[in-house]
Amino acid sequence: MVTVTLRELLVRYKAIEFGEFTLASGAKSTYYIDVKSAVTHPDLLKAVASEVVKTYDFDVIAGVAVGGVPLAVAVSLVSQKPYAIIRPAEKGHGKKDLIIGEVRGKNVLLIEDVTTSGGSAFYGIEALRAAGARADRVVTVVDREQGAGEMLGEHGVEIIPLVRVSELLKSRDF
Repeated sequence: MVTVTLRELLVRYKAIEFGEFTLASGAKSTYYIDVKSAVTHPDLLKAVASEVVKTYDFDVIAGVAVGGVPLAVAVSLVSQKPYAIIRPAEKGHGKKDLIIGEVRGKNVLLIEDVTTSGGSAFYGIEALRAAGARADRVVTVVDREQGAGEMLGEHGVEIIPLVRVSELLKSRDF
């Protein structure tokens, strides 16, 4: 049986596109990493979840809405451990919670689809810590290698890329 790598699945499902793009950070780029669309394919979503579960220990997996949510759900299903959702902002109605799910006192692993500057990941880590979680690691499906590791490291957070963008760029077979 031939084993397909996570990188190969990302390429297959067009997680990298070329053109002129403005990133969430405001930076310009000649390529775009679209893990959100790529993980709509179940085999890629399962591959990501399986890699996280076999490699990392955690009590709760958390994802920042929107990109981290399907990843957190998939990891939860494979690991049979709870997940949490971090909202982009507090709601003005209902329970108004920033985090959906129980994280207080738990070892929480944050999962991101893509990291660039690290801003979204740091937002998630800060929200988790404010809620009483032990949170010091971020698994990212693709690290754009544009400063997230350094920025998070300055705050005692380890970034763990499943794939680096340089690995995707080397495989120009897309």
